[in-house]
Amino acid sequence: MKRLITTILLLFGLSPLFAQLYHVGEILNYRVSYKAKMFPNTEIGMVEITTTQERNDSSSLYKVQGIGRTLPTYRWFYNLEDIYTIWVDSATLRTSRFTCDNHEGDYTFESQYLYDWKTHRVDTRWRSRKRPFKEKQMTLTDESMDPVSLFFNLRSADVEKFRTGEYASLQMVLEDTIRNLRYRYIGRETKKIRNMGKFNTLKFECELGTTEGYSFTDGTIFTIWISDDRNKIPLYIESPVKIGSIQAYISGYKGLKYPLTSKQK
Repeated sequence: MKRLITTILLLFGLSPLFAQLYHVGEILNYRVSYKAKMFPNTEIGMVEITTTQERNDSSSLYKVQGIGRTLPTYRWFYNLEDIYTIWVDSATLRTSRFTCDNHEGDYTFESQYLYDWKTHRVDTRWRSRKRPFKEKQMTLTDESMDPVSLFFNLRSADVEKFRTGEYASLQMVLEDTIRNLRYRYIGRETKKIRNMGKFNTLKFECELGTTEGYSFTDGTIFTIWISDDRNKIPLYIESPVKIGSIQAYISGYKGLKYPLTSKQK
């Protein structure tokens, strides 16, 4: 579970070429399960993503928060609570600030990003176990985003522009480096979601680079299914781990901007 919440949030977003979809009042709920050869498919955690609105002295901001927790049954064994938050300028749809606050057993980690899109730079601060903060300033491109911003980036995509099997890439800001993410569109597929029914989906494969360059030597591929309708809701993700695999799947939703027409009757 240590890096699971980050993985879920970053891999549900794919392309900077399309406007981001933020809708005040939307709530998305996910369940997380683990399975291995000698271990049954067992729910171990939950993720909730909410969108609200705030105002400061000069602008209106969307506030998007993703919270991941271990289910109560497993907290005695491994207690996890990860909170990721972004503030997005509602006029420019550019992320202005990102924070994360992670508590995983005895381990704690926090980080903050402040974006300056006029100069295309980001100031990052991070620390673990309450040690002194480390700081770094990095240069951004239009393809550079934090994990939560990436989550929302595919939401307004024109599906007809995707070409099956063709690779594209993004950049993700992580503390003191910018990692590369590449993805490809696999095609349309009917996907059955536990306790939710069948959905018409868009299927993608993604891979996170290992360094600041375009190295994908680890060969780890994450598979994502997104609702084939105007909402573009992430419905299911499957990610391999050292032993077995982890799945995250939609378990509930409220306040969607459009009807969920991808759900089969």
